[in-house]
Amino acid sequence: MIKKLQRKSLVAMGDVSQSPDVNRIIDMTVAAFGKIDILVNNAGVTRDQLLIRMSDEDWDKVITVDLKSVFLCTRAALRHMIRQRSGRVISISSIVGIIGNAGQANYASAKAGIIGFTKAIAKEVASRNITVNAIAPGFIDTAMTQQLPEERRQEMASKIPAGILGTPRDVAEAVAFFASNEARYITGQVLTVDGGISLGKL
Repeated sequence: MIKKLQRKSLVAMGDVSQSPDVNRIIDMTVAAFGKIDILVNNAGVTRDQLLIRMSDEDWDKVITVDLKSVFLCTRAALRHMIRQRSGRVISISSIVGIIGNAGQANYASAKAGIIGFTKAIAKEVASRNITVNAIAPGFIDTAMTQQLPEERRQEMASKIPAGILGTPRDVAEAVAFFASNEARYITGQVLTVDGGISLGKL
């Protein structure tokens, strides 16, 4: 598809929870394309467990991958975006960071941290023509959810006012909007893509 559109691409391997890897990847990107216009922070893992049974390793792994990576990647990208006085930073949070979920204290903390981070950094760089926003998906129909029993999938859908799971495209369209010129005057915001589940039920 990229070749068909006559565009350039770059694949860079690394661990986004490690500062040296992040700096190398960002530098490679700038070397290949001359600048960096858009950063999407999308790394994430889960290690679900009730808090009294959660290990230090379970806590640290989720916080490191889901939250620290956002700090490292954003810091590295902003060093270039500030110089060029333009950029878009888009981070993938979760409705769990807004409404919480039993057994996901680590994940909820990381995703809520992304929201606070987004709002703070948006204030720091707004004057440099850089927007910083977040997206909070709900239940999305991914390869992981497709492996669940059909009864469980139906149970998840029943909790959503829209009555269906979202699709990866729903999230991708939200990312594309925040990356576009149409969103140039929007910053520090969190867009829920969840079919209304974060509204709760009466």
